[in-house]
Amino acid sequence: MAKINRNYLKLPGSYLFSRIGQKVAEYQKAHPEAEIIRLGIGDVTRPIAPAVIAALDSAVKEMGEESTFRGYAPDLGYEFLRNAIAENDYRSRGCDISPDEIFVSDGAKCDCGNIQEIFGLDNVIAVCDPVYPVYVDSNVMAGRTGEFDSEADRYKGVVYMTCGKESAFVPELPEEVPDLIYLCFPNNPTGAVATKEQLQKFVDYANEHGSIILFDAAYESYISEPGIPHSIYECEGAKKCAIEFRSFSKTAGFTGLRLGFTVIPKELETDGEKLWPLWARRHGTKYNGAPYIIQRAGEAIYSEAGKEQVKQQIAYYMWNAGYIRDGLKEAGFEVYGGVNAPYIWLKTPGDMTSWEFFDELLDKANVVGTPGSGFGPGGEHYFRLTGFGSKENTVKAMERILKLYK
Repeated sequence: MAKINRNYLKLPGSYLFSRIGQKVAEYQKAHPEAEIIRLGIGDVTRPIAPAVIAALDSAVKEMGEESTFRGYAPDLGYEFLRNAIAENDYRSRGCDISPDEIFVSDGAKCDCGNIQEIFGLDNVIAVCDPVYPVYVDSNVMAGRTGEFDSEADRYKGVVYMTCGKESAFVPELPEEVPDLIYLCFPNNPTGAVATKEQLQKFVDYANEHGSIILFDAAYESYISEPGIPHSIYECEGAKKCAIEFRSFSKTAGFTGLRLGFTVIPKELETDGEKLWPLWARRHGTKYNGAPYIIQRAGEAIYSEAGKEQVKQQIAYYMWNAGYIRDGLKEAGFEVYGGVNAPYIWLKTPGDMTSWEFFDELLDKANVVGTPGSGFGPGGEHYFRLTGFGSKENTVKAMERILKLYK
């Protein structure tokens, strides 16, 4: 008889955003007249930038000609894209990252979930709390955690680094030394950022204890305040202890195109082995590369026209985030985020749980957000809204919320 991977049975219920989708579908079935505004899932709404569309169009035409047709992409990604990434995202910020340390993929979510495959199952992981669910769930699926403790609302064997308002949602160094440390800044879900000094402490800690930092920088392009690092590699010694993940999804609206990349410095090693060859082997074995036309689209965002158009898109979403933040404050909510990230993190009214607030907001305002408890026990009594909707829907949603709570 075939045996299943019983680690999947440790996962409680469905994936967070699948559960939200199911609840909204049930509500809409019962209330077909309701005009639902979705500010929960972080999906973009603006059309792809003209410079990217032009690059896609040109690349599609190339695929129709024998002389310019491409099949499988190179394992690491096309050199033209990796060169553009290295120059614009790293060297321009003083980070010594070379093109051959960049692995192009179809998105940061996949890489964040898959990176754990190159590490042994006896590694202890540390995550921020609250946290993007993929970090924990992918390690549960692999068997790197204990059973789920329903009373504590957390997995046994996982080091949870509390991120509360007292520390501006940036964790302290863990007392129990983990092997793998997941960090995400600007943070999803809280919208918080870490200063260079705060990140440097984690880099020094990792180098001292032989830990590896898995740094998710998917929202770095939304940083607006000066002095906030965009990359972990802005910290001294990070190339000896950190892997970084980036995404084109929110930066350039590629959620429907799928493109991202992972950076693994060639000098990074642990347990006597370099990590670059291990990820290269995994990447080449299990992945056939992002399509040529999509990689050309990614290259286009680094053109002068592409940079300006992407900048305008980000400004559009951040206007929404600011409008939501200001409106919630006017309504008397305790609000965080929305300055260096498109996420707004708010305290639920009174003693309402995050799912109770979800139901009330859906039922009385027809607005969908994300319950904070879905991001871990530290997210209970909090709620996430996103700036990724249209301006029209953002304004309409805040009118409804103000009418309900002001």
